[in-house]
Amino acid sequence: MGPAKTYAAEEAKVQINDSLLPFHDARPFIDGNQSLQVPLRPVAEKLGFQVEWGMAGDQVRVTLIGDKTSVTLTTGQSSAIVNGERRTMPSSPFFQNSTVYVPLRFLTETTGLMTQWDQRNYIAIICKDGKYHAPAWYKPKEPTPAPADQPQEKQLVKTALKFEGTPYAWGGTSPNGFDCSGFVSYIFSQYGIDLPHTSSGMYSKGSAVSDLQEGDLVFFAQGKGIDHVGIYVGNGKFVSATTSHGVKVDSLTTGYWSSSYVGAKRVL
Repeated sequence: MGPAKTYAAEEAKVQINDSLLPFHDARPFIDGNQSLQVPLRPVAEKLGFQVEWGMAGDQVRVTLIGDKTSVTLTTGQSSAIVNGERRTMPSSPFFQNSTVYVPLRFLTETTGLMTQWDQRNYIAIICKDGKYHAPAWYKPKEPTPAPADQPQEKQLVKTALKFEGTPYAWGGTSPNGFDCSGFVSYIFSQYGIDLPHTSSGMYSKGSAVSDLQEGDLVFFAQGKGIDHVGIYVGNGKFVSATTSHGVKVDSLTTGYWSSSYVGAKRVL
């Protein structure tokens, strides 16, 4: 038996540098002592360890072999052998549902890796490259109730315009950098609306409209497929994340955007 699982609003996640570590059947969790327990194999292998398994009576013995560090630990025992020296662990590793769990803090301290804990998004960020990293996933905010005198679409446009000047980042989905669909999906997530992270995927949502209103999605194409999306802000203008100027307000009715405009969808 392992320690009892406890869950926050979202399951805990593990990120290495800028990428979330995928887990399948076995997932990280916060135990009763508020320690983050993680499935050993996927984390250790992603950190560059070779993982070897064996039985020690009715327990599991695991050996991790890295370039500079070797670790031997046994489930149910509160100490491990690290480079030939015995070291106490924050809690004993345990075997549960065909998976060995260990405290993440033990792995990172053993390998000397800096770790950040993002409380809002419940992500442990392992800085394998020694640099600080922003979360690769952001918890969507609860829908923001609009004041009685201001509809939700106006609130959404107001939020979108706050990010004007944010730099462009291919695949970016956070205020550190957006691509066009990442920007739109991030803004709408603040109001409890989930959208695909592709402009073509967004084009399949909502209802087509010609009488544009604030908050409508506007789409563009230079070929056969949709390749850009923005948010209509009124007065013939829209805001979007552009490759050349980052998040920027442009005219829908003149110049480049006018010639590539495809149509609009309403999702609010």
